[in-house]
Amino acid sequence: MNKTELIEKIAAGSGLTKADAKKALDATMAAVKDALVAGDKVALVGFGTFSVSERPAREGVNPLTGEKINIAAKKVAKFKAGADLADAIN
Repeated sequence: MNKTELIEKIAAGSGLTKADAKKALDATMAAVKDALVAGDKVALVGFGTFSVSERPAREGVNPLTGEKINIAAKKVAKFKAGADLADAIN
């Protein structure tokens, strides 16, 4: 499912127009992004939790040359599915 298909599902399920559903989805994604940038968690009960995790710097190997390289530390977004979502999938 892509963003356009998701917007259509939101519009059909909520009675909103596609334009309003797109605005709602965009606002939701912006709110989640802003919270993660600020270092907060976003917990949607029954769906899951979005959070930020820090990966430490480490040493890796270039697979083409075998040369050792340094991989910088960085932050990554994580999602952990909630119990209701996990049960629905299984």
